[in-house]
Amino acid sequence: MIPRIHKRGQRTLGLLHYLYGPGKFEEHTDPHLVASWDHNVPDPGREENATLKQLQRLLDQPIENLEASERPRKHVWHLSVRNAAEDRVLTDEEWGDIARGMVAAAGVDDPEQGGAGCRWVAVRHAEDHIHIVATLVREDGYKPRLHNDAVRVQNRARTLEAELGLRRLNQGDGTAVRRPTSAERHKARRRGRERTAREELREAVRGAVAGAWGEEEFFERLAAAGLLIRRRVAPSGDLLGYKVALPGDRNKDGEPVFYAGARLAPDLSLPRIRERWTTHHDQSTASHPDPSPAPGDPAVARRRTTTAARKALVVIEHGPDAVVAAHIAATGEVLDALALTSAAHTRHALHEAARAFERASRSHIRAERGHDRSLRRAARELIHAGPALGRGEDGATTAMVIDMLFFLITATAHRHARHHHAQQAAAAHQAANHLRAAYRAAAPGPLGALRHRGRHLPRPVRRRQAAVLRRALPEVAERILAEPGWPALAATLTDLETTPHDPATLLTDAAGQRELASAHSLSDVLTWRLRHTADLPADTPTHHPPRRPGNASDQRAARRSHPRPSRK
Repeated sequence: MIPRIHKRGQRTLGLLHYLYGPGKFEEHTDPHLVASWDHNVPDPGREENATLKQLQRLLDQPIENLEASERPRKHVWHLSVRNAAEDRVLTDEEWGDIARGMVAAAGVDDPEQGGAGCRWVAVRHAEDHIHIVATLVREDGYKPRLHNDAVRVQNRARTLEAELGLRRLNQGDGTAVRRPTSAERHKARRRGRERTAREELREAVRGAVAGAWGEEEFFERLAAAGLLIRRRVAPSGDLLGYKVALPGDRNKDGEPVFYAGARLAPDLSLPRIRERWTTHHDQSTASHPDPSPAPGDPAVARRRTTTAARKALVVIEHGPDAVVAAHIAATGEVLDALALTSAAHTRHALHEAARAFERASRSHIRAERGHDRSLRRAARELIHAGPALGRGEDGATTAMVIDMLFFLITATAHRHARHHHAQQAAAAHQAANHLRAAYRAAAPGPLGALRHRGRHLPRPVRRRQAAVLRRALPEVAERILAEPGWPALAATLTDLETTPHDPATLLTDAAGQRELASAHSLSDVLTWRLRHTADLPADTPTHHPPRRPGNASDQRAARRSHPRPSRK
């Protein structure tokens, strides 16, 4: 249940005309009253002789009783209450009880005072919501201040959800983005677009700021994204803010519809963006930005991002709140950058993960910037390395980085939950689910090649790797051996034998890096951790790696499995 307090107004009759009218897009059906301050109030929607003007006069009568100098300039209070799409259809009686609870919670009416509150009506013109209109002057001339009314109606909504068996929403904390208005949603539908201009612009700006190292680069990226840009400059020449618009989004006068950064999201105002460019030593990198990295290999950028995410895990789990907040925000930049450079088969899921995680990246804990530099640099390298093709090494390293980001975002969800940040924790869990989908799209190719090679290892080699696994991880070894991904892990352990690393030691370290309880496949997780730690190629060739010299039994077994062709 979503209650929304609209801007106060001064024309009661105009609002009633809208509520009882057909709506801007003929969406209003059967408008009628479901509750009011007085049971005898005439209903223009159901009573033939009742008029909107009559209803307006009744609502505004306390205003007329005041001297003109004492009347408030804006006396019309407007609250809409909407159910979730999956909720059942409530009856008029239930909506009436909801309306009475909302005006009491807000302080508009006090049922215990016997009608001494403000006058109000609740109008229903759709199955899923009502509108409450109130006059903010009581019968005795008192004008309620309604301090914190938004918080109180939200609290009442949470109680009503439980009482009526509706979808339970998390308590808001004032850090969420502004929801698109109904006019914006209808406009998007008319244009045949799934998302509103506000939502498209927010995503484009987040992509432009991901890993950007200063104002010049940020605005260059906005322009490259095709956005119209309007800068707000002080008389001194200092840049104060910015606005952006989509080229095709215009108002009735044919002018572009601009949105300030702060209207897109609280952390997209220019002052908040500038905080990302300030180091821990309070030296602005906006004036001395790092040089743009040369276009590189997407696979290398993904490996470095995996390293940065692995280090950030420790901070998310054990760091101080302000530093953790910076790392969580920078993780959002990494997701934005990864989504922008992803291959077609992972693009949708990664975009959904980035959109969901946006809510998790903001809280009332102020980020202490500078410590998050490695994550922001990783986002920057992803952008400059360009799109991955989704094949070969860059496809495999995409699966590797998604696997690591899944654990990073799961740790973020747990951190938010410990701080009772319900909406942020829910958003992080949602982003993790989308990352699972992205991983399922990215991993089959590279893991399939590894599994194929592992299944064709000589039997003595497979036995030796199983013994290594049982010695290193006795508690989970049998589970791993039964997983479909075990052959890939066996092939990886075999590859480790050609490196200076001890496979058993590295396997123990890999298992101890982070918890494995949330992993769908322990063998897959360990495979990626080992290949990343030992810097093994993520996409391996199909031929067998060289064996250790001196292991004659293995060499004989390999010859039996792959005999030399006969010479004729």
